[in-house]
Amino acid sequence: MPLINLVVTLIVVGVLLWLVNAYIPMDGKIKSILNVVIVIAVALWLLSAFGVLGEMGNITVGG
Repeated sequence: MPLINLVVTLIVVGVLLWLVNAYIPMDGKIKSILNVVIVIAVALWLLSAFGVLGEMGNITVGG
């Protein structure tokens, strides 16, 4: 994956997360949980994109 795609994707995810935090009214605990989940998902995606985790397509849940 080209570096420009990574940067654009990170910018889009950051802007979307900012929009959710700024304009959607919800409890602070829910916002913090949402932020943590998004940050962990993006970190795992980046590690996979750089080949640190390898292919994540073979991960199965519950079986």
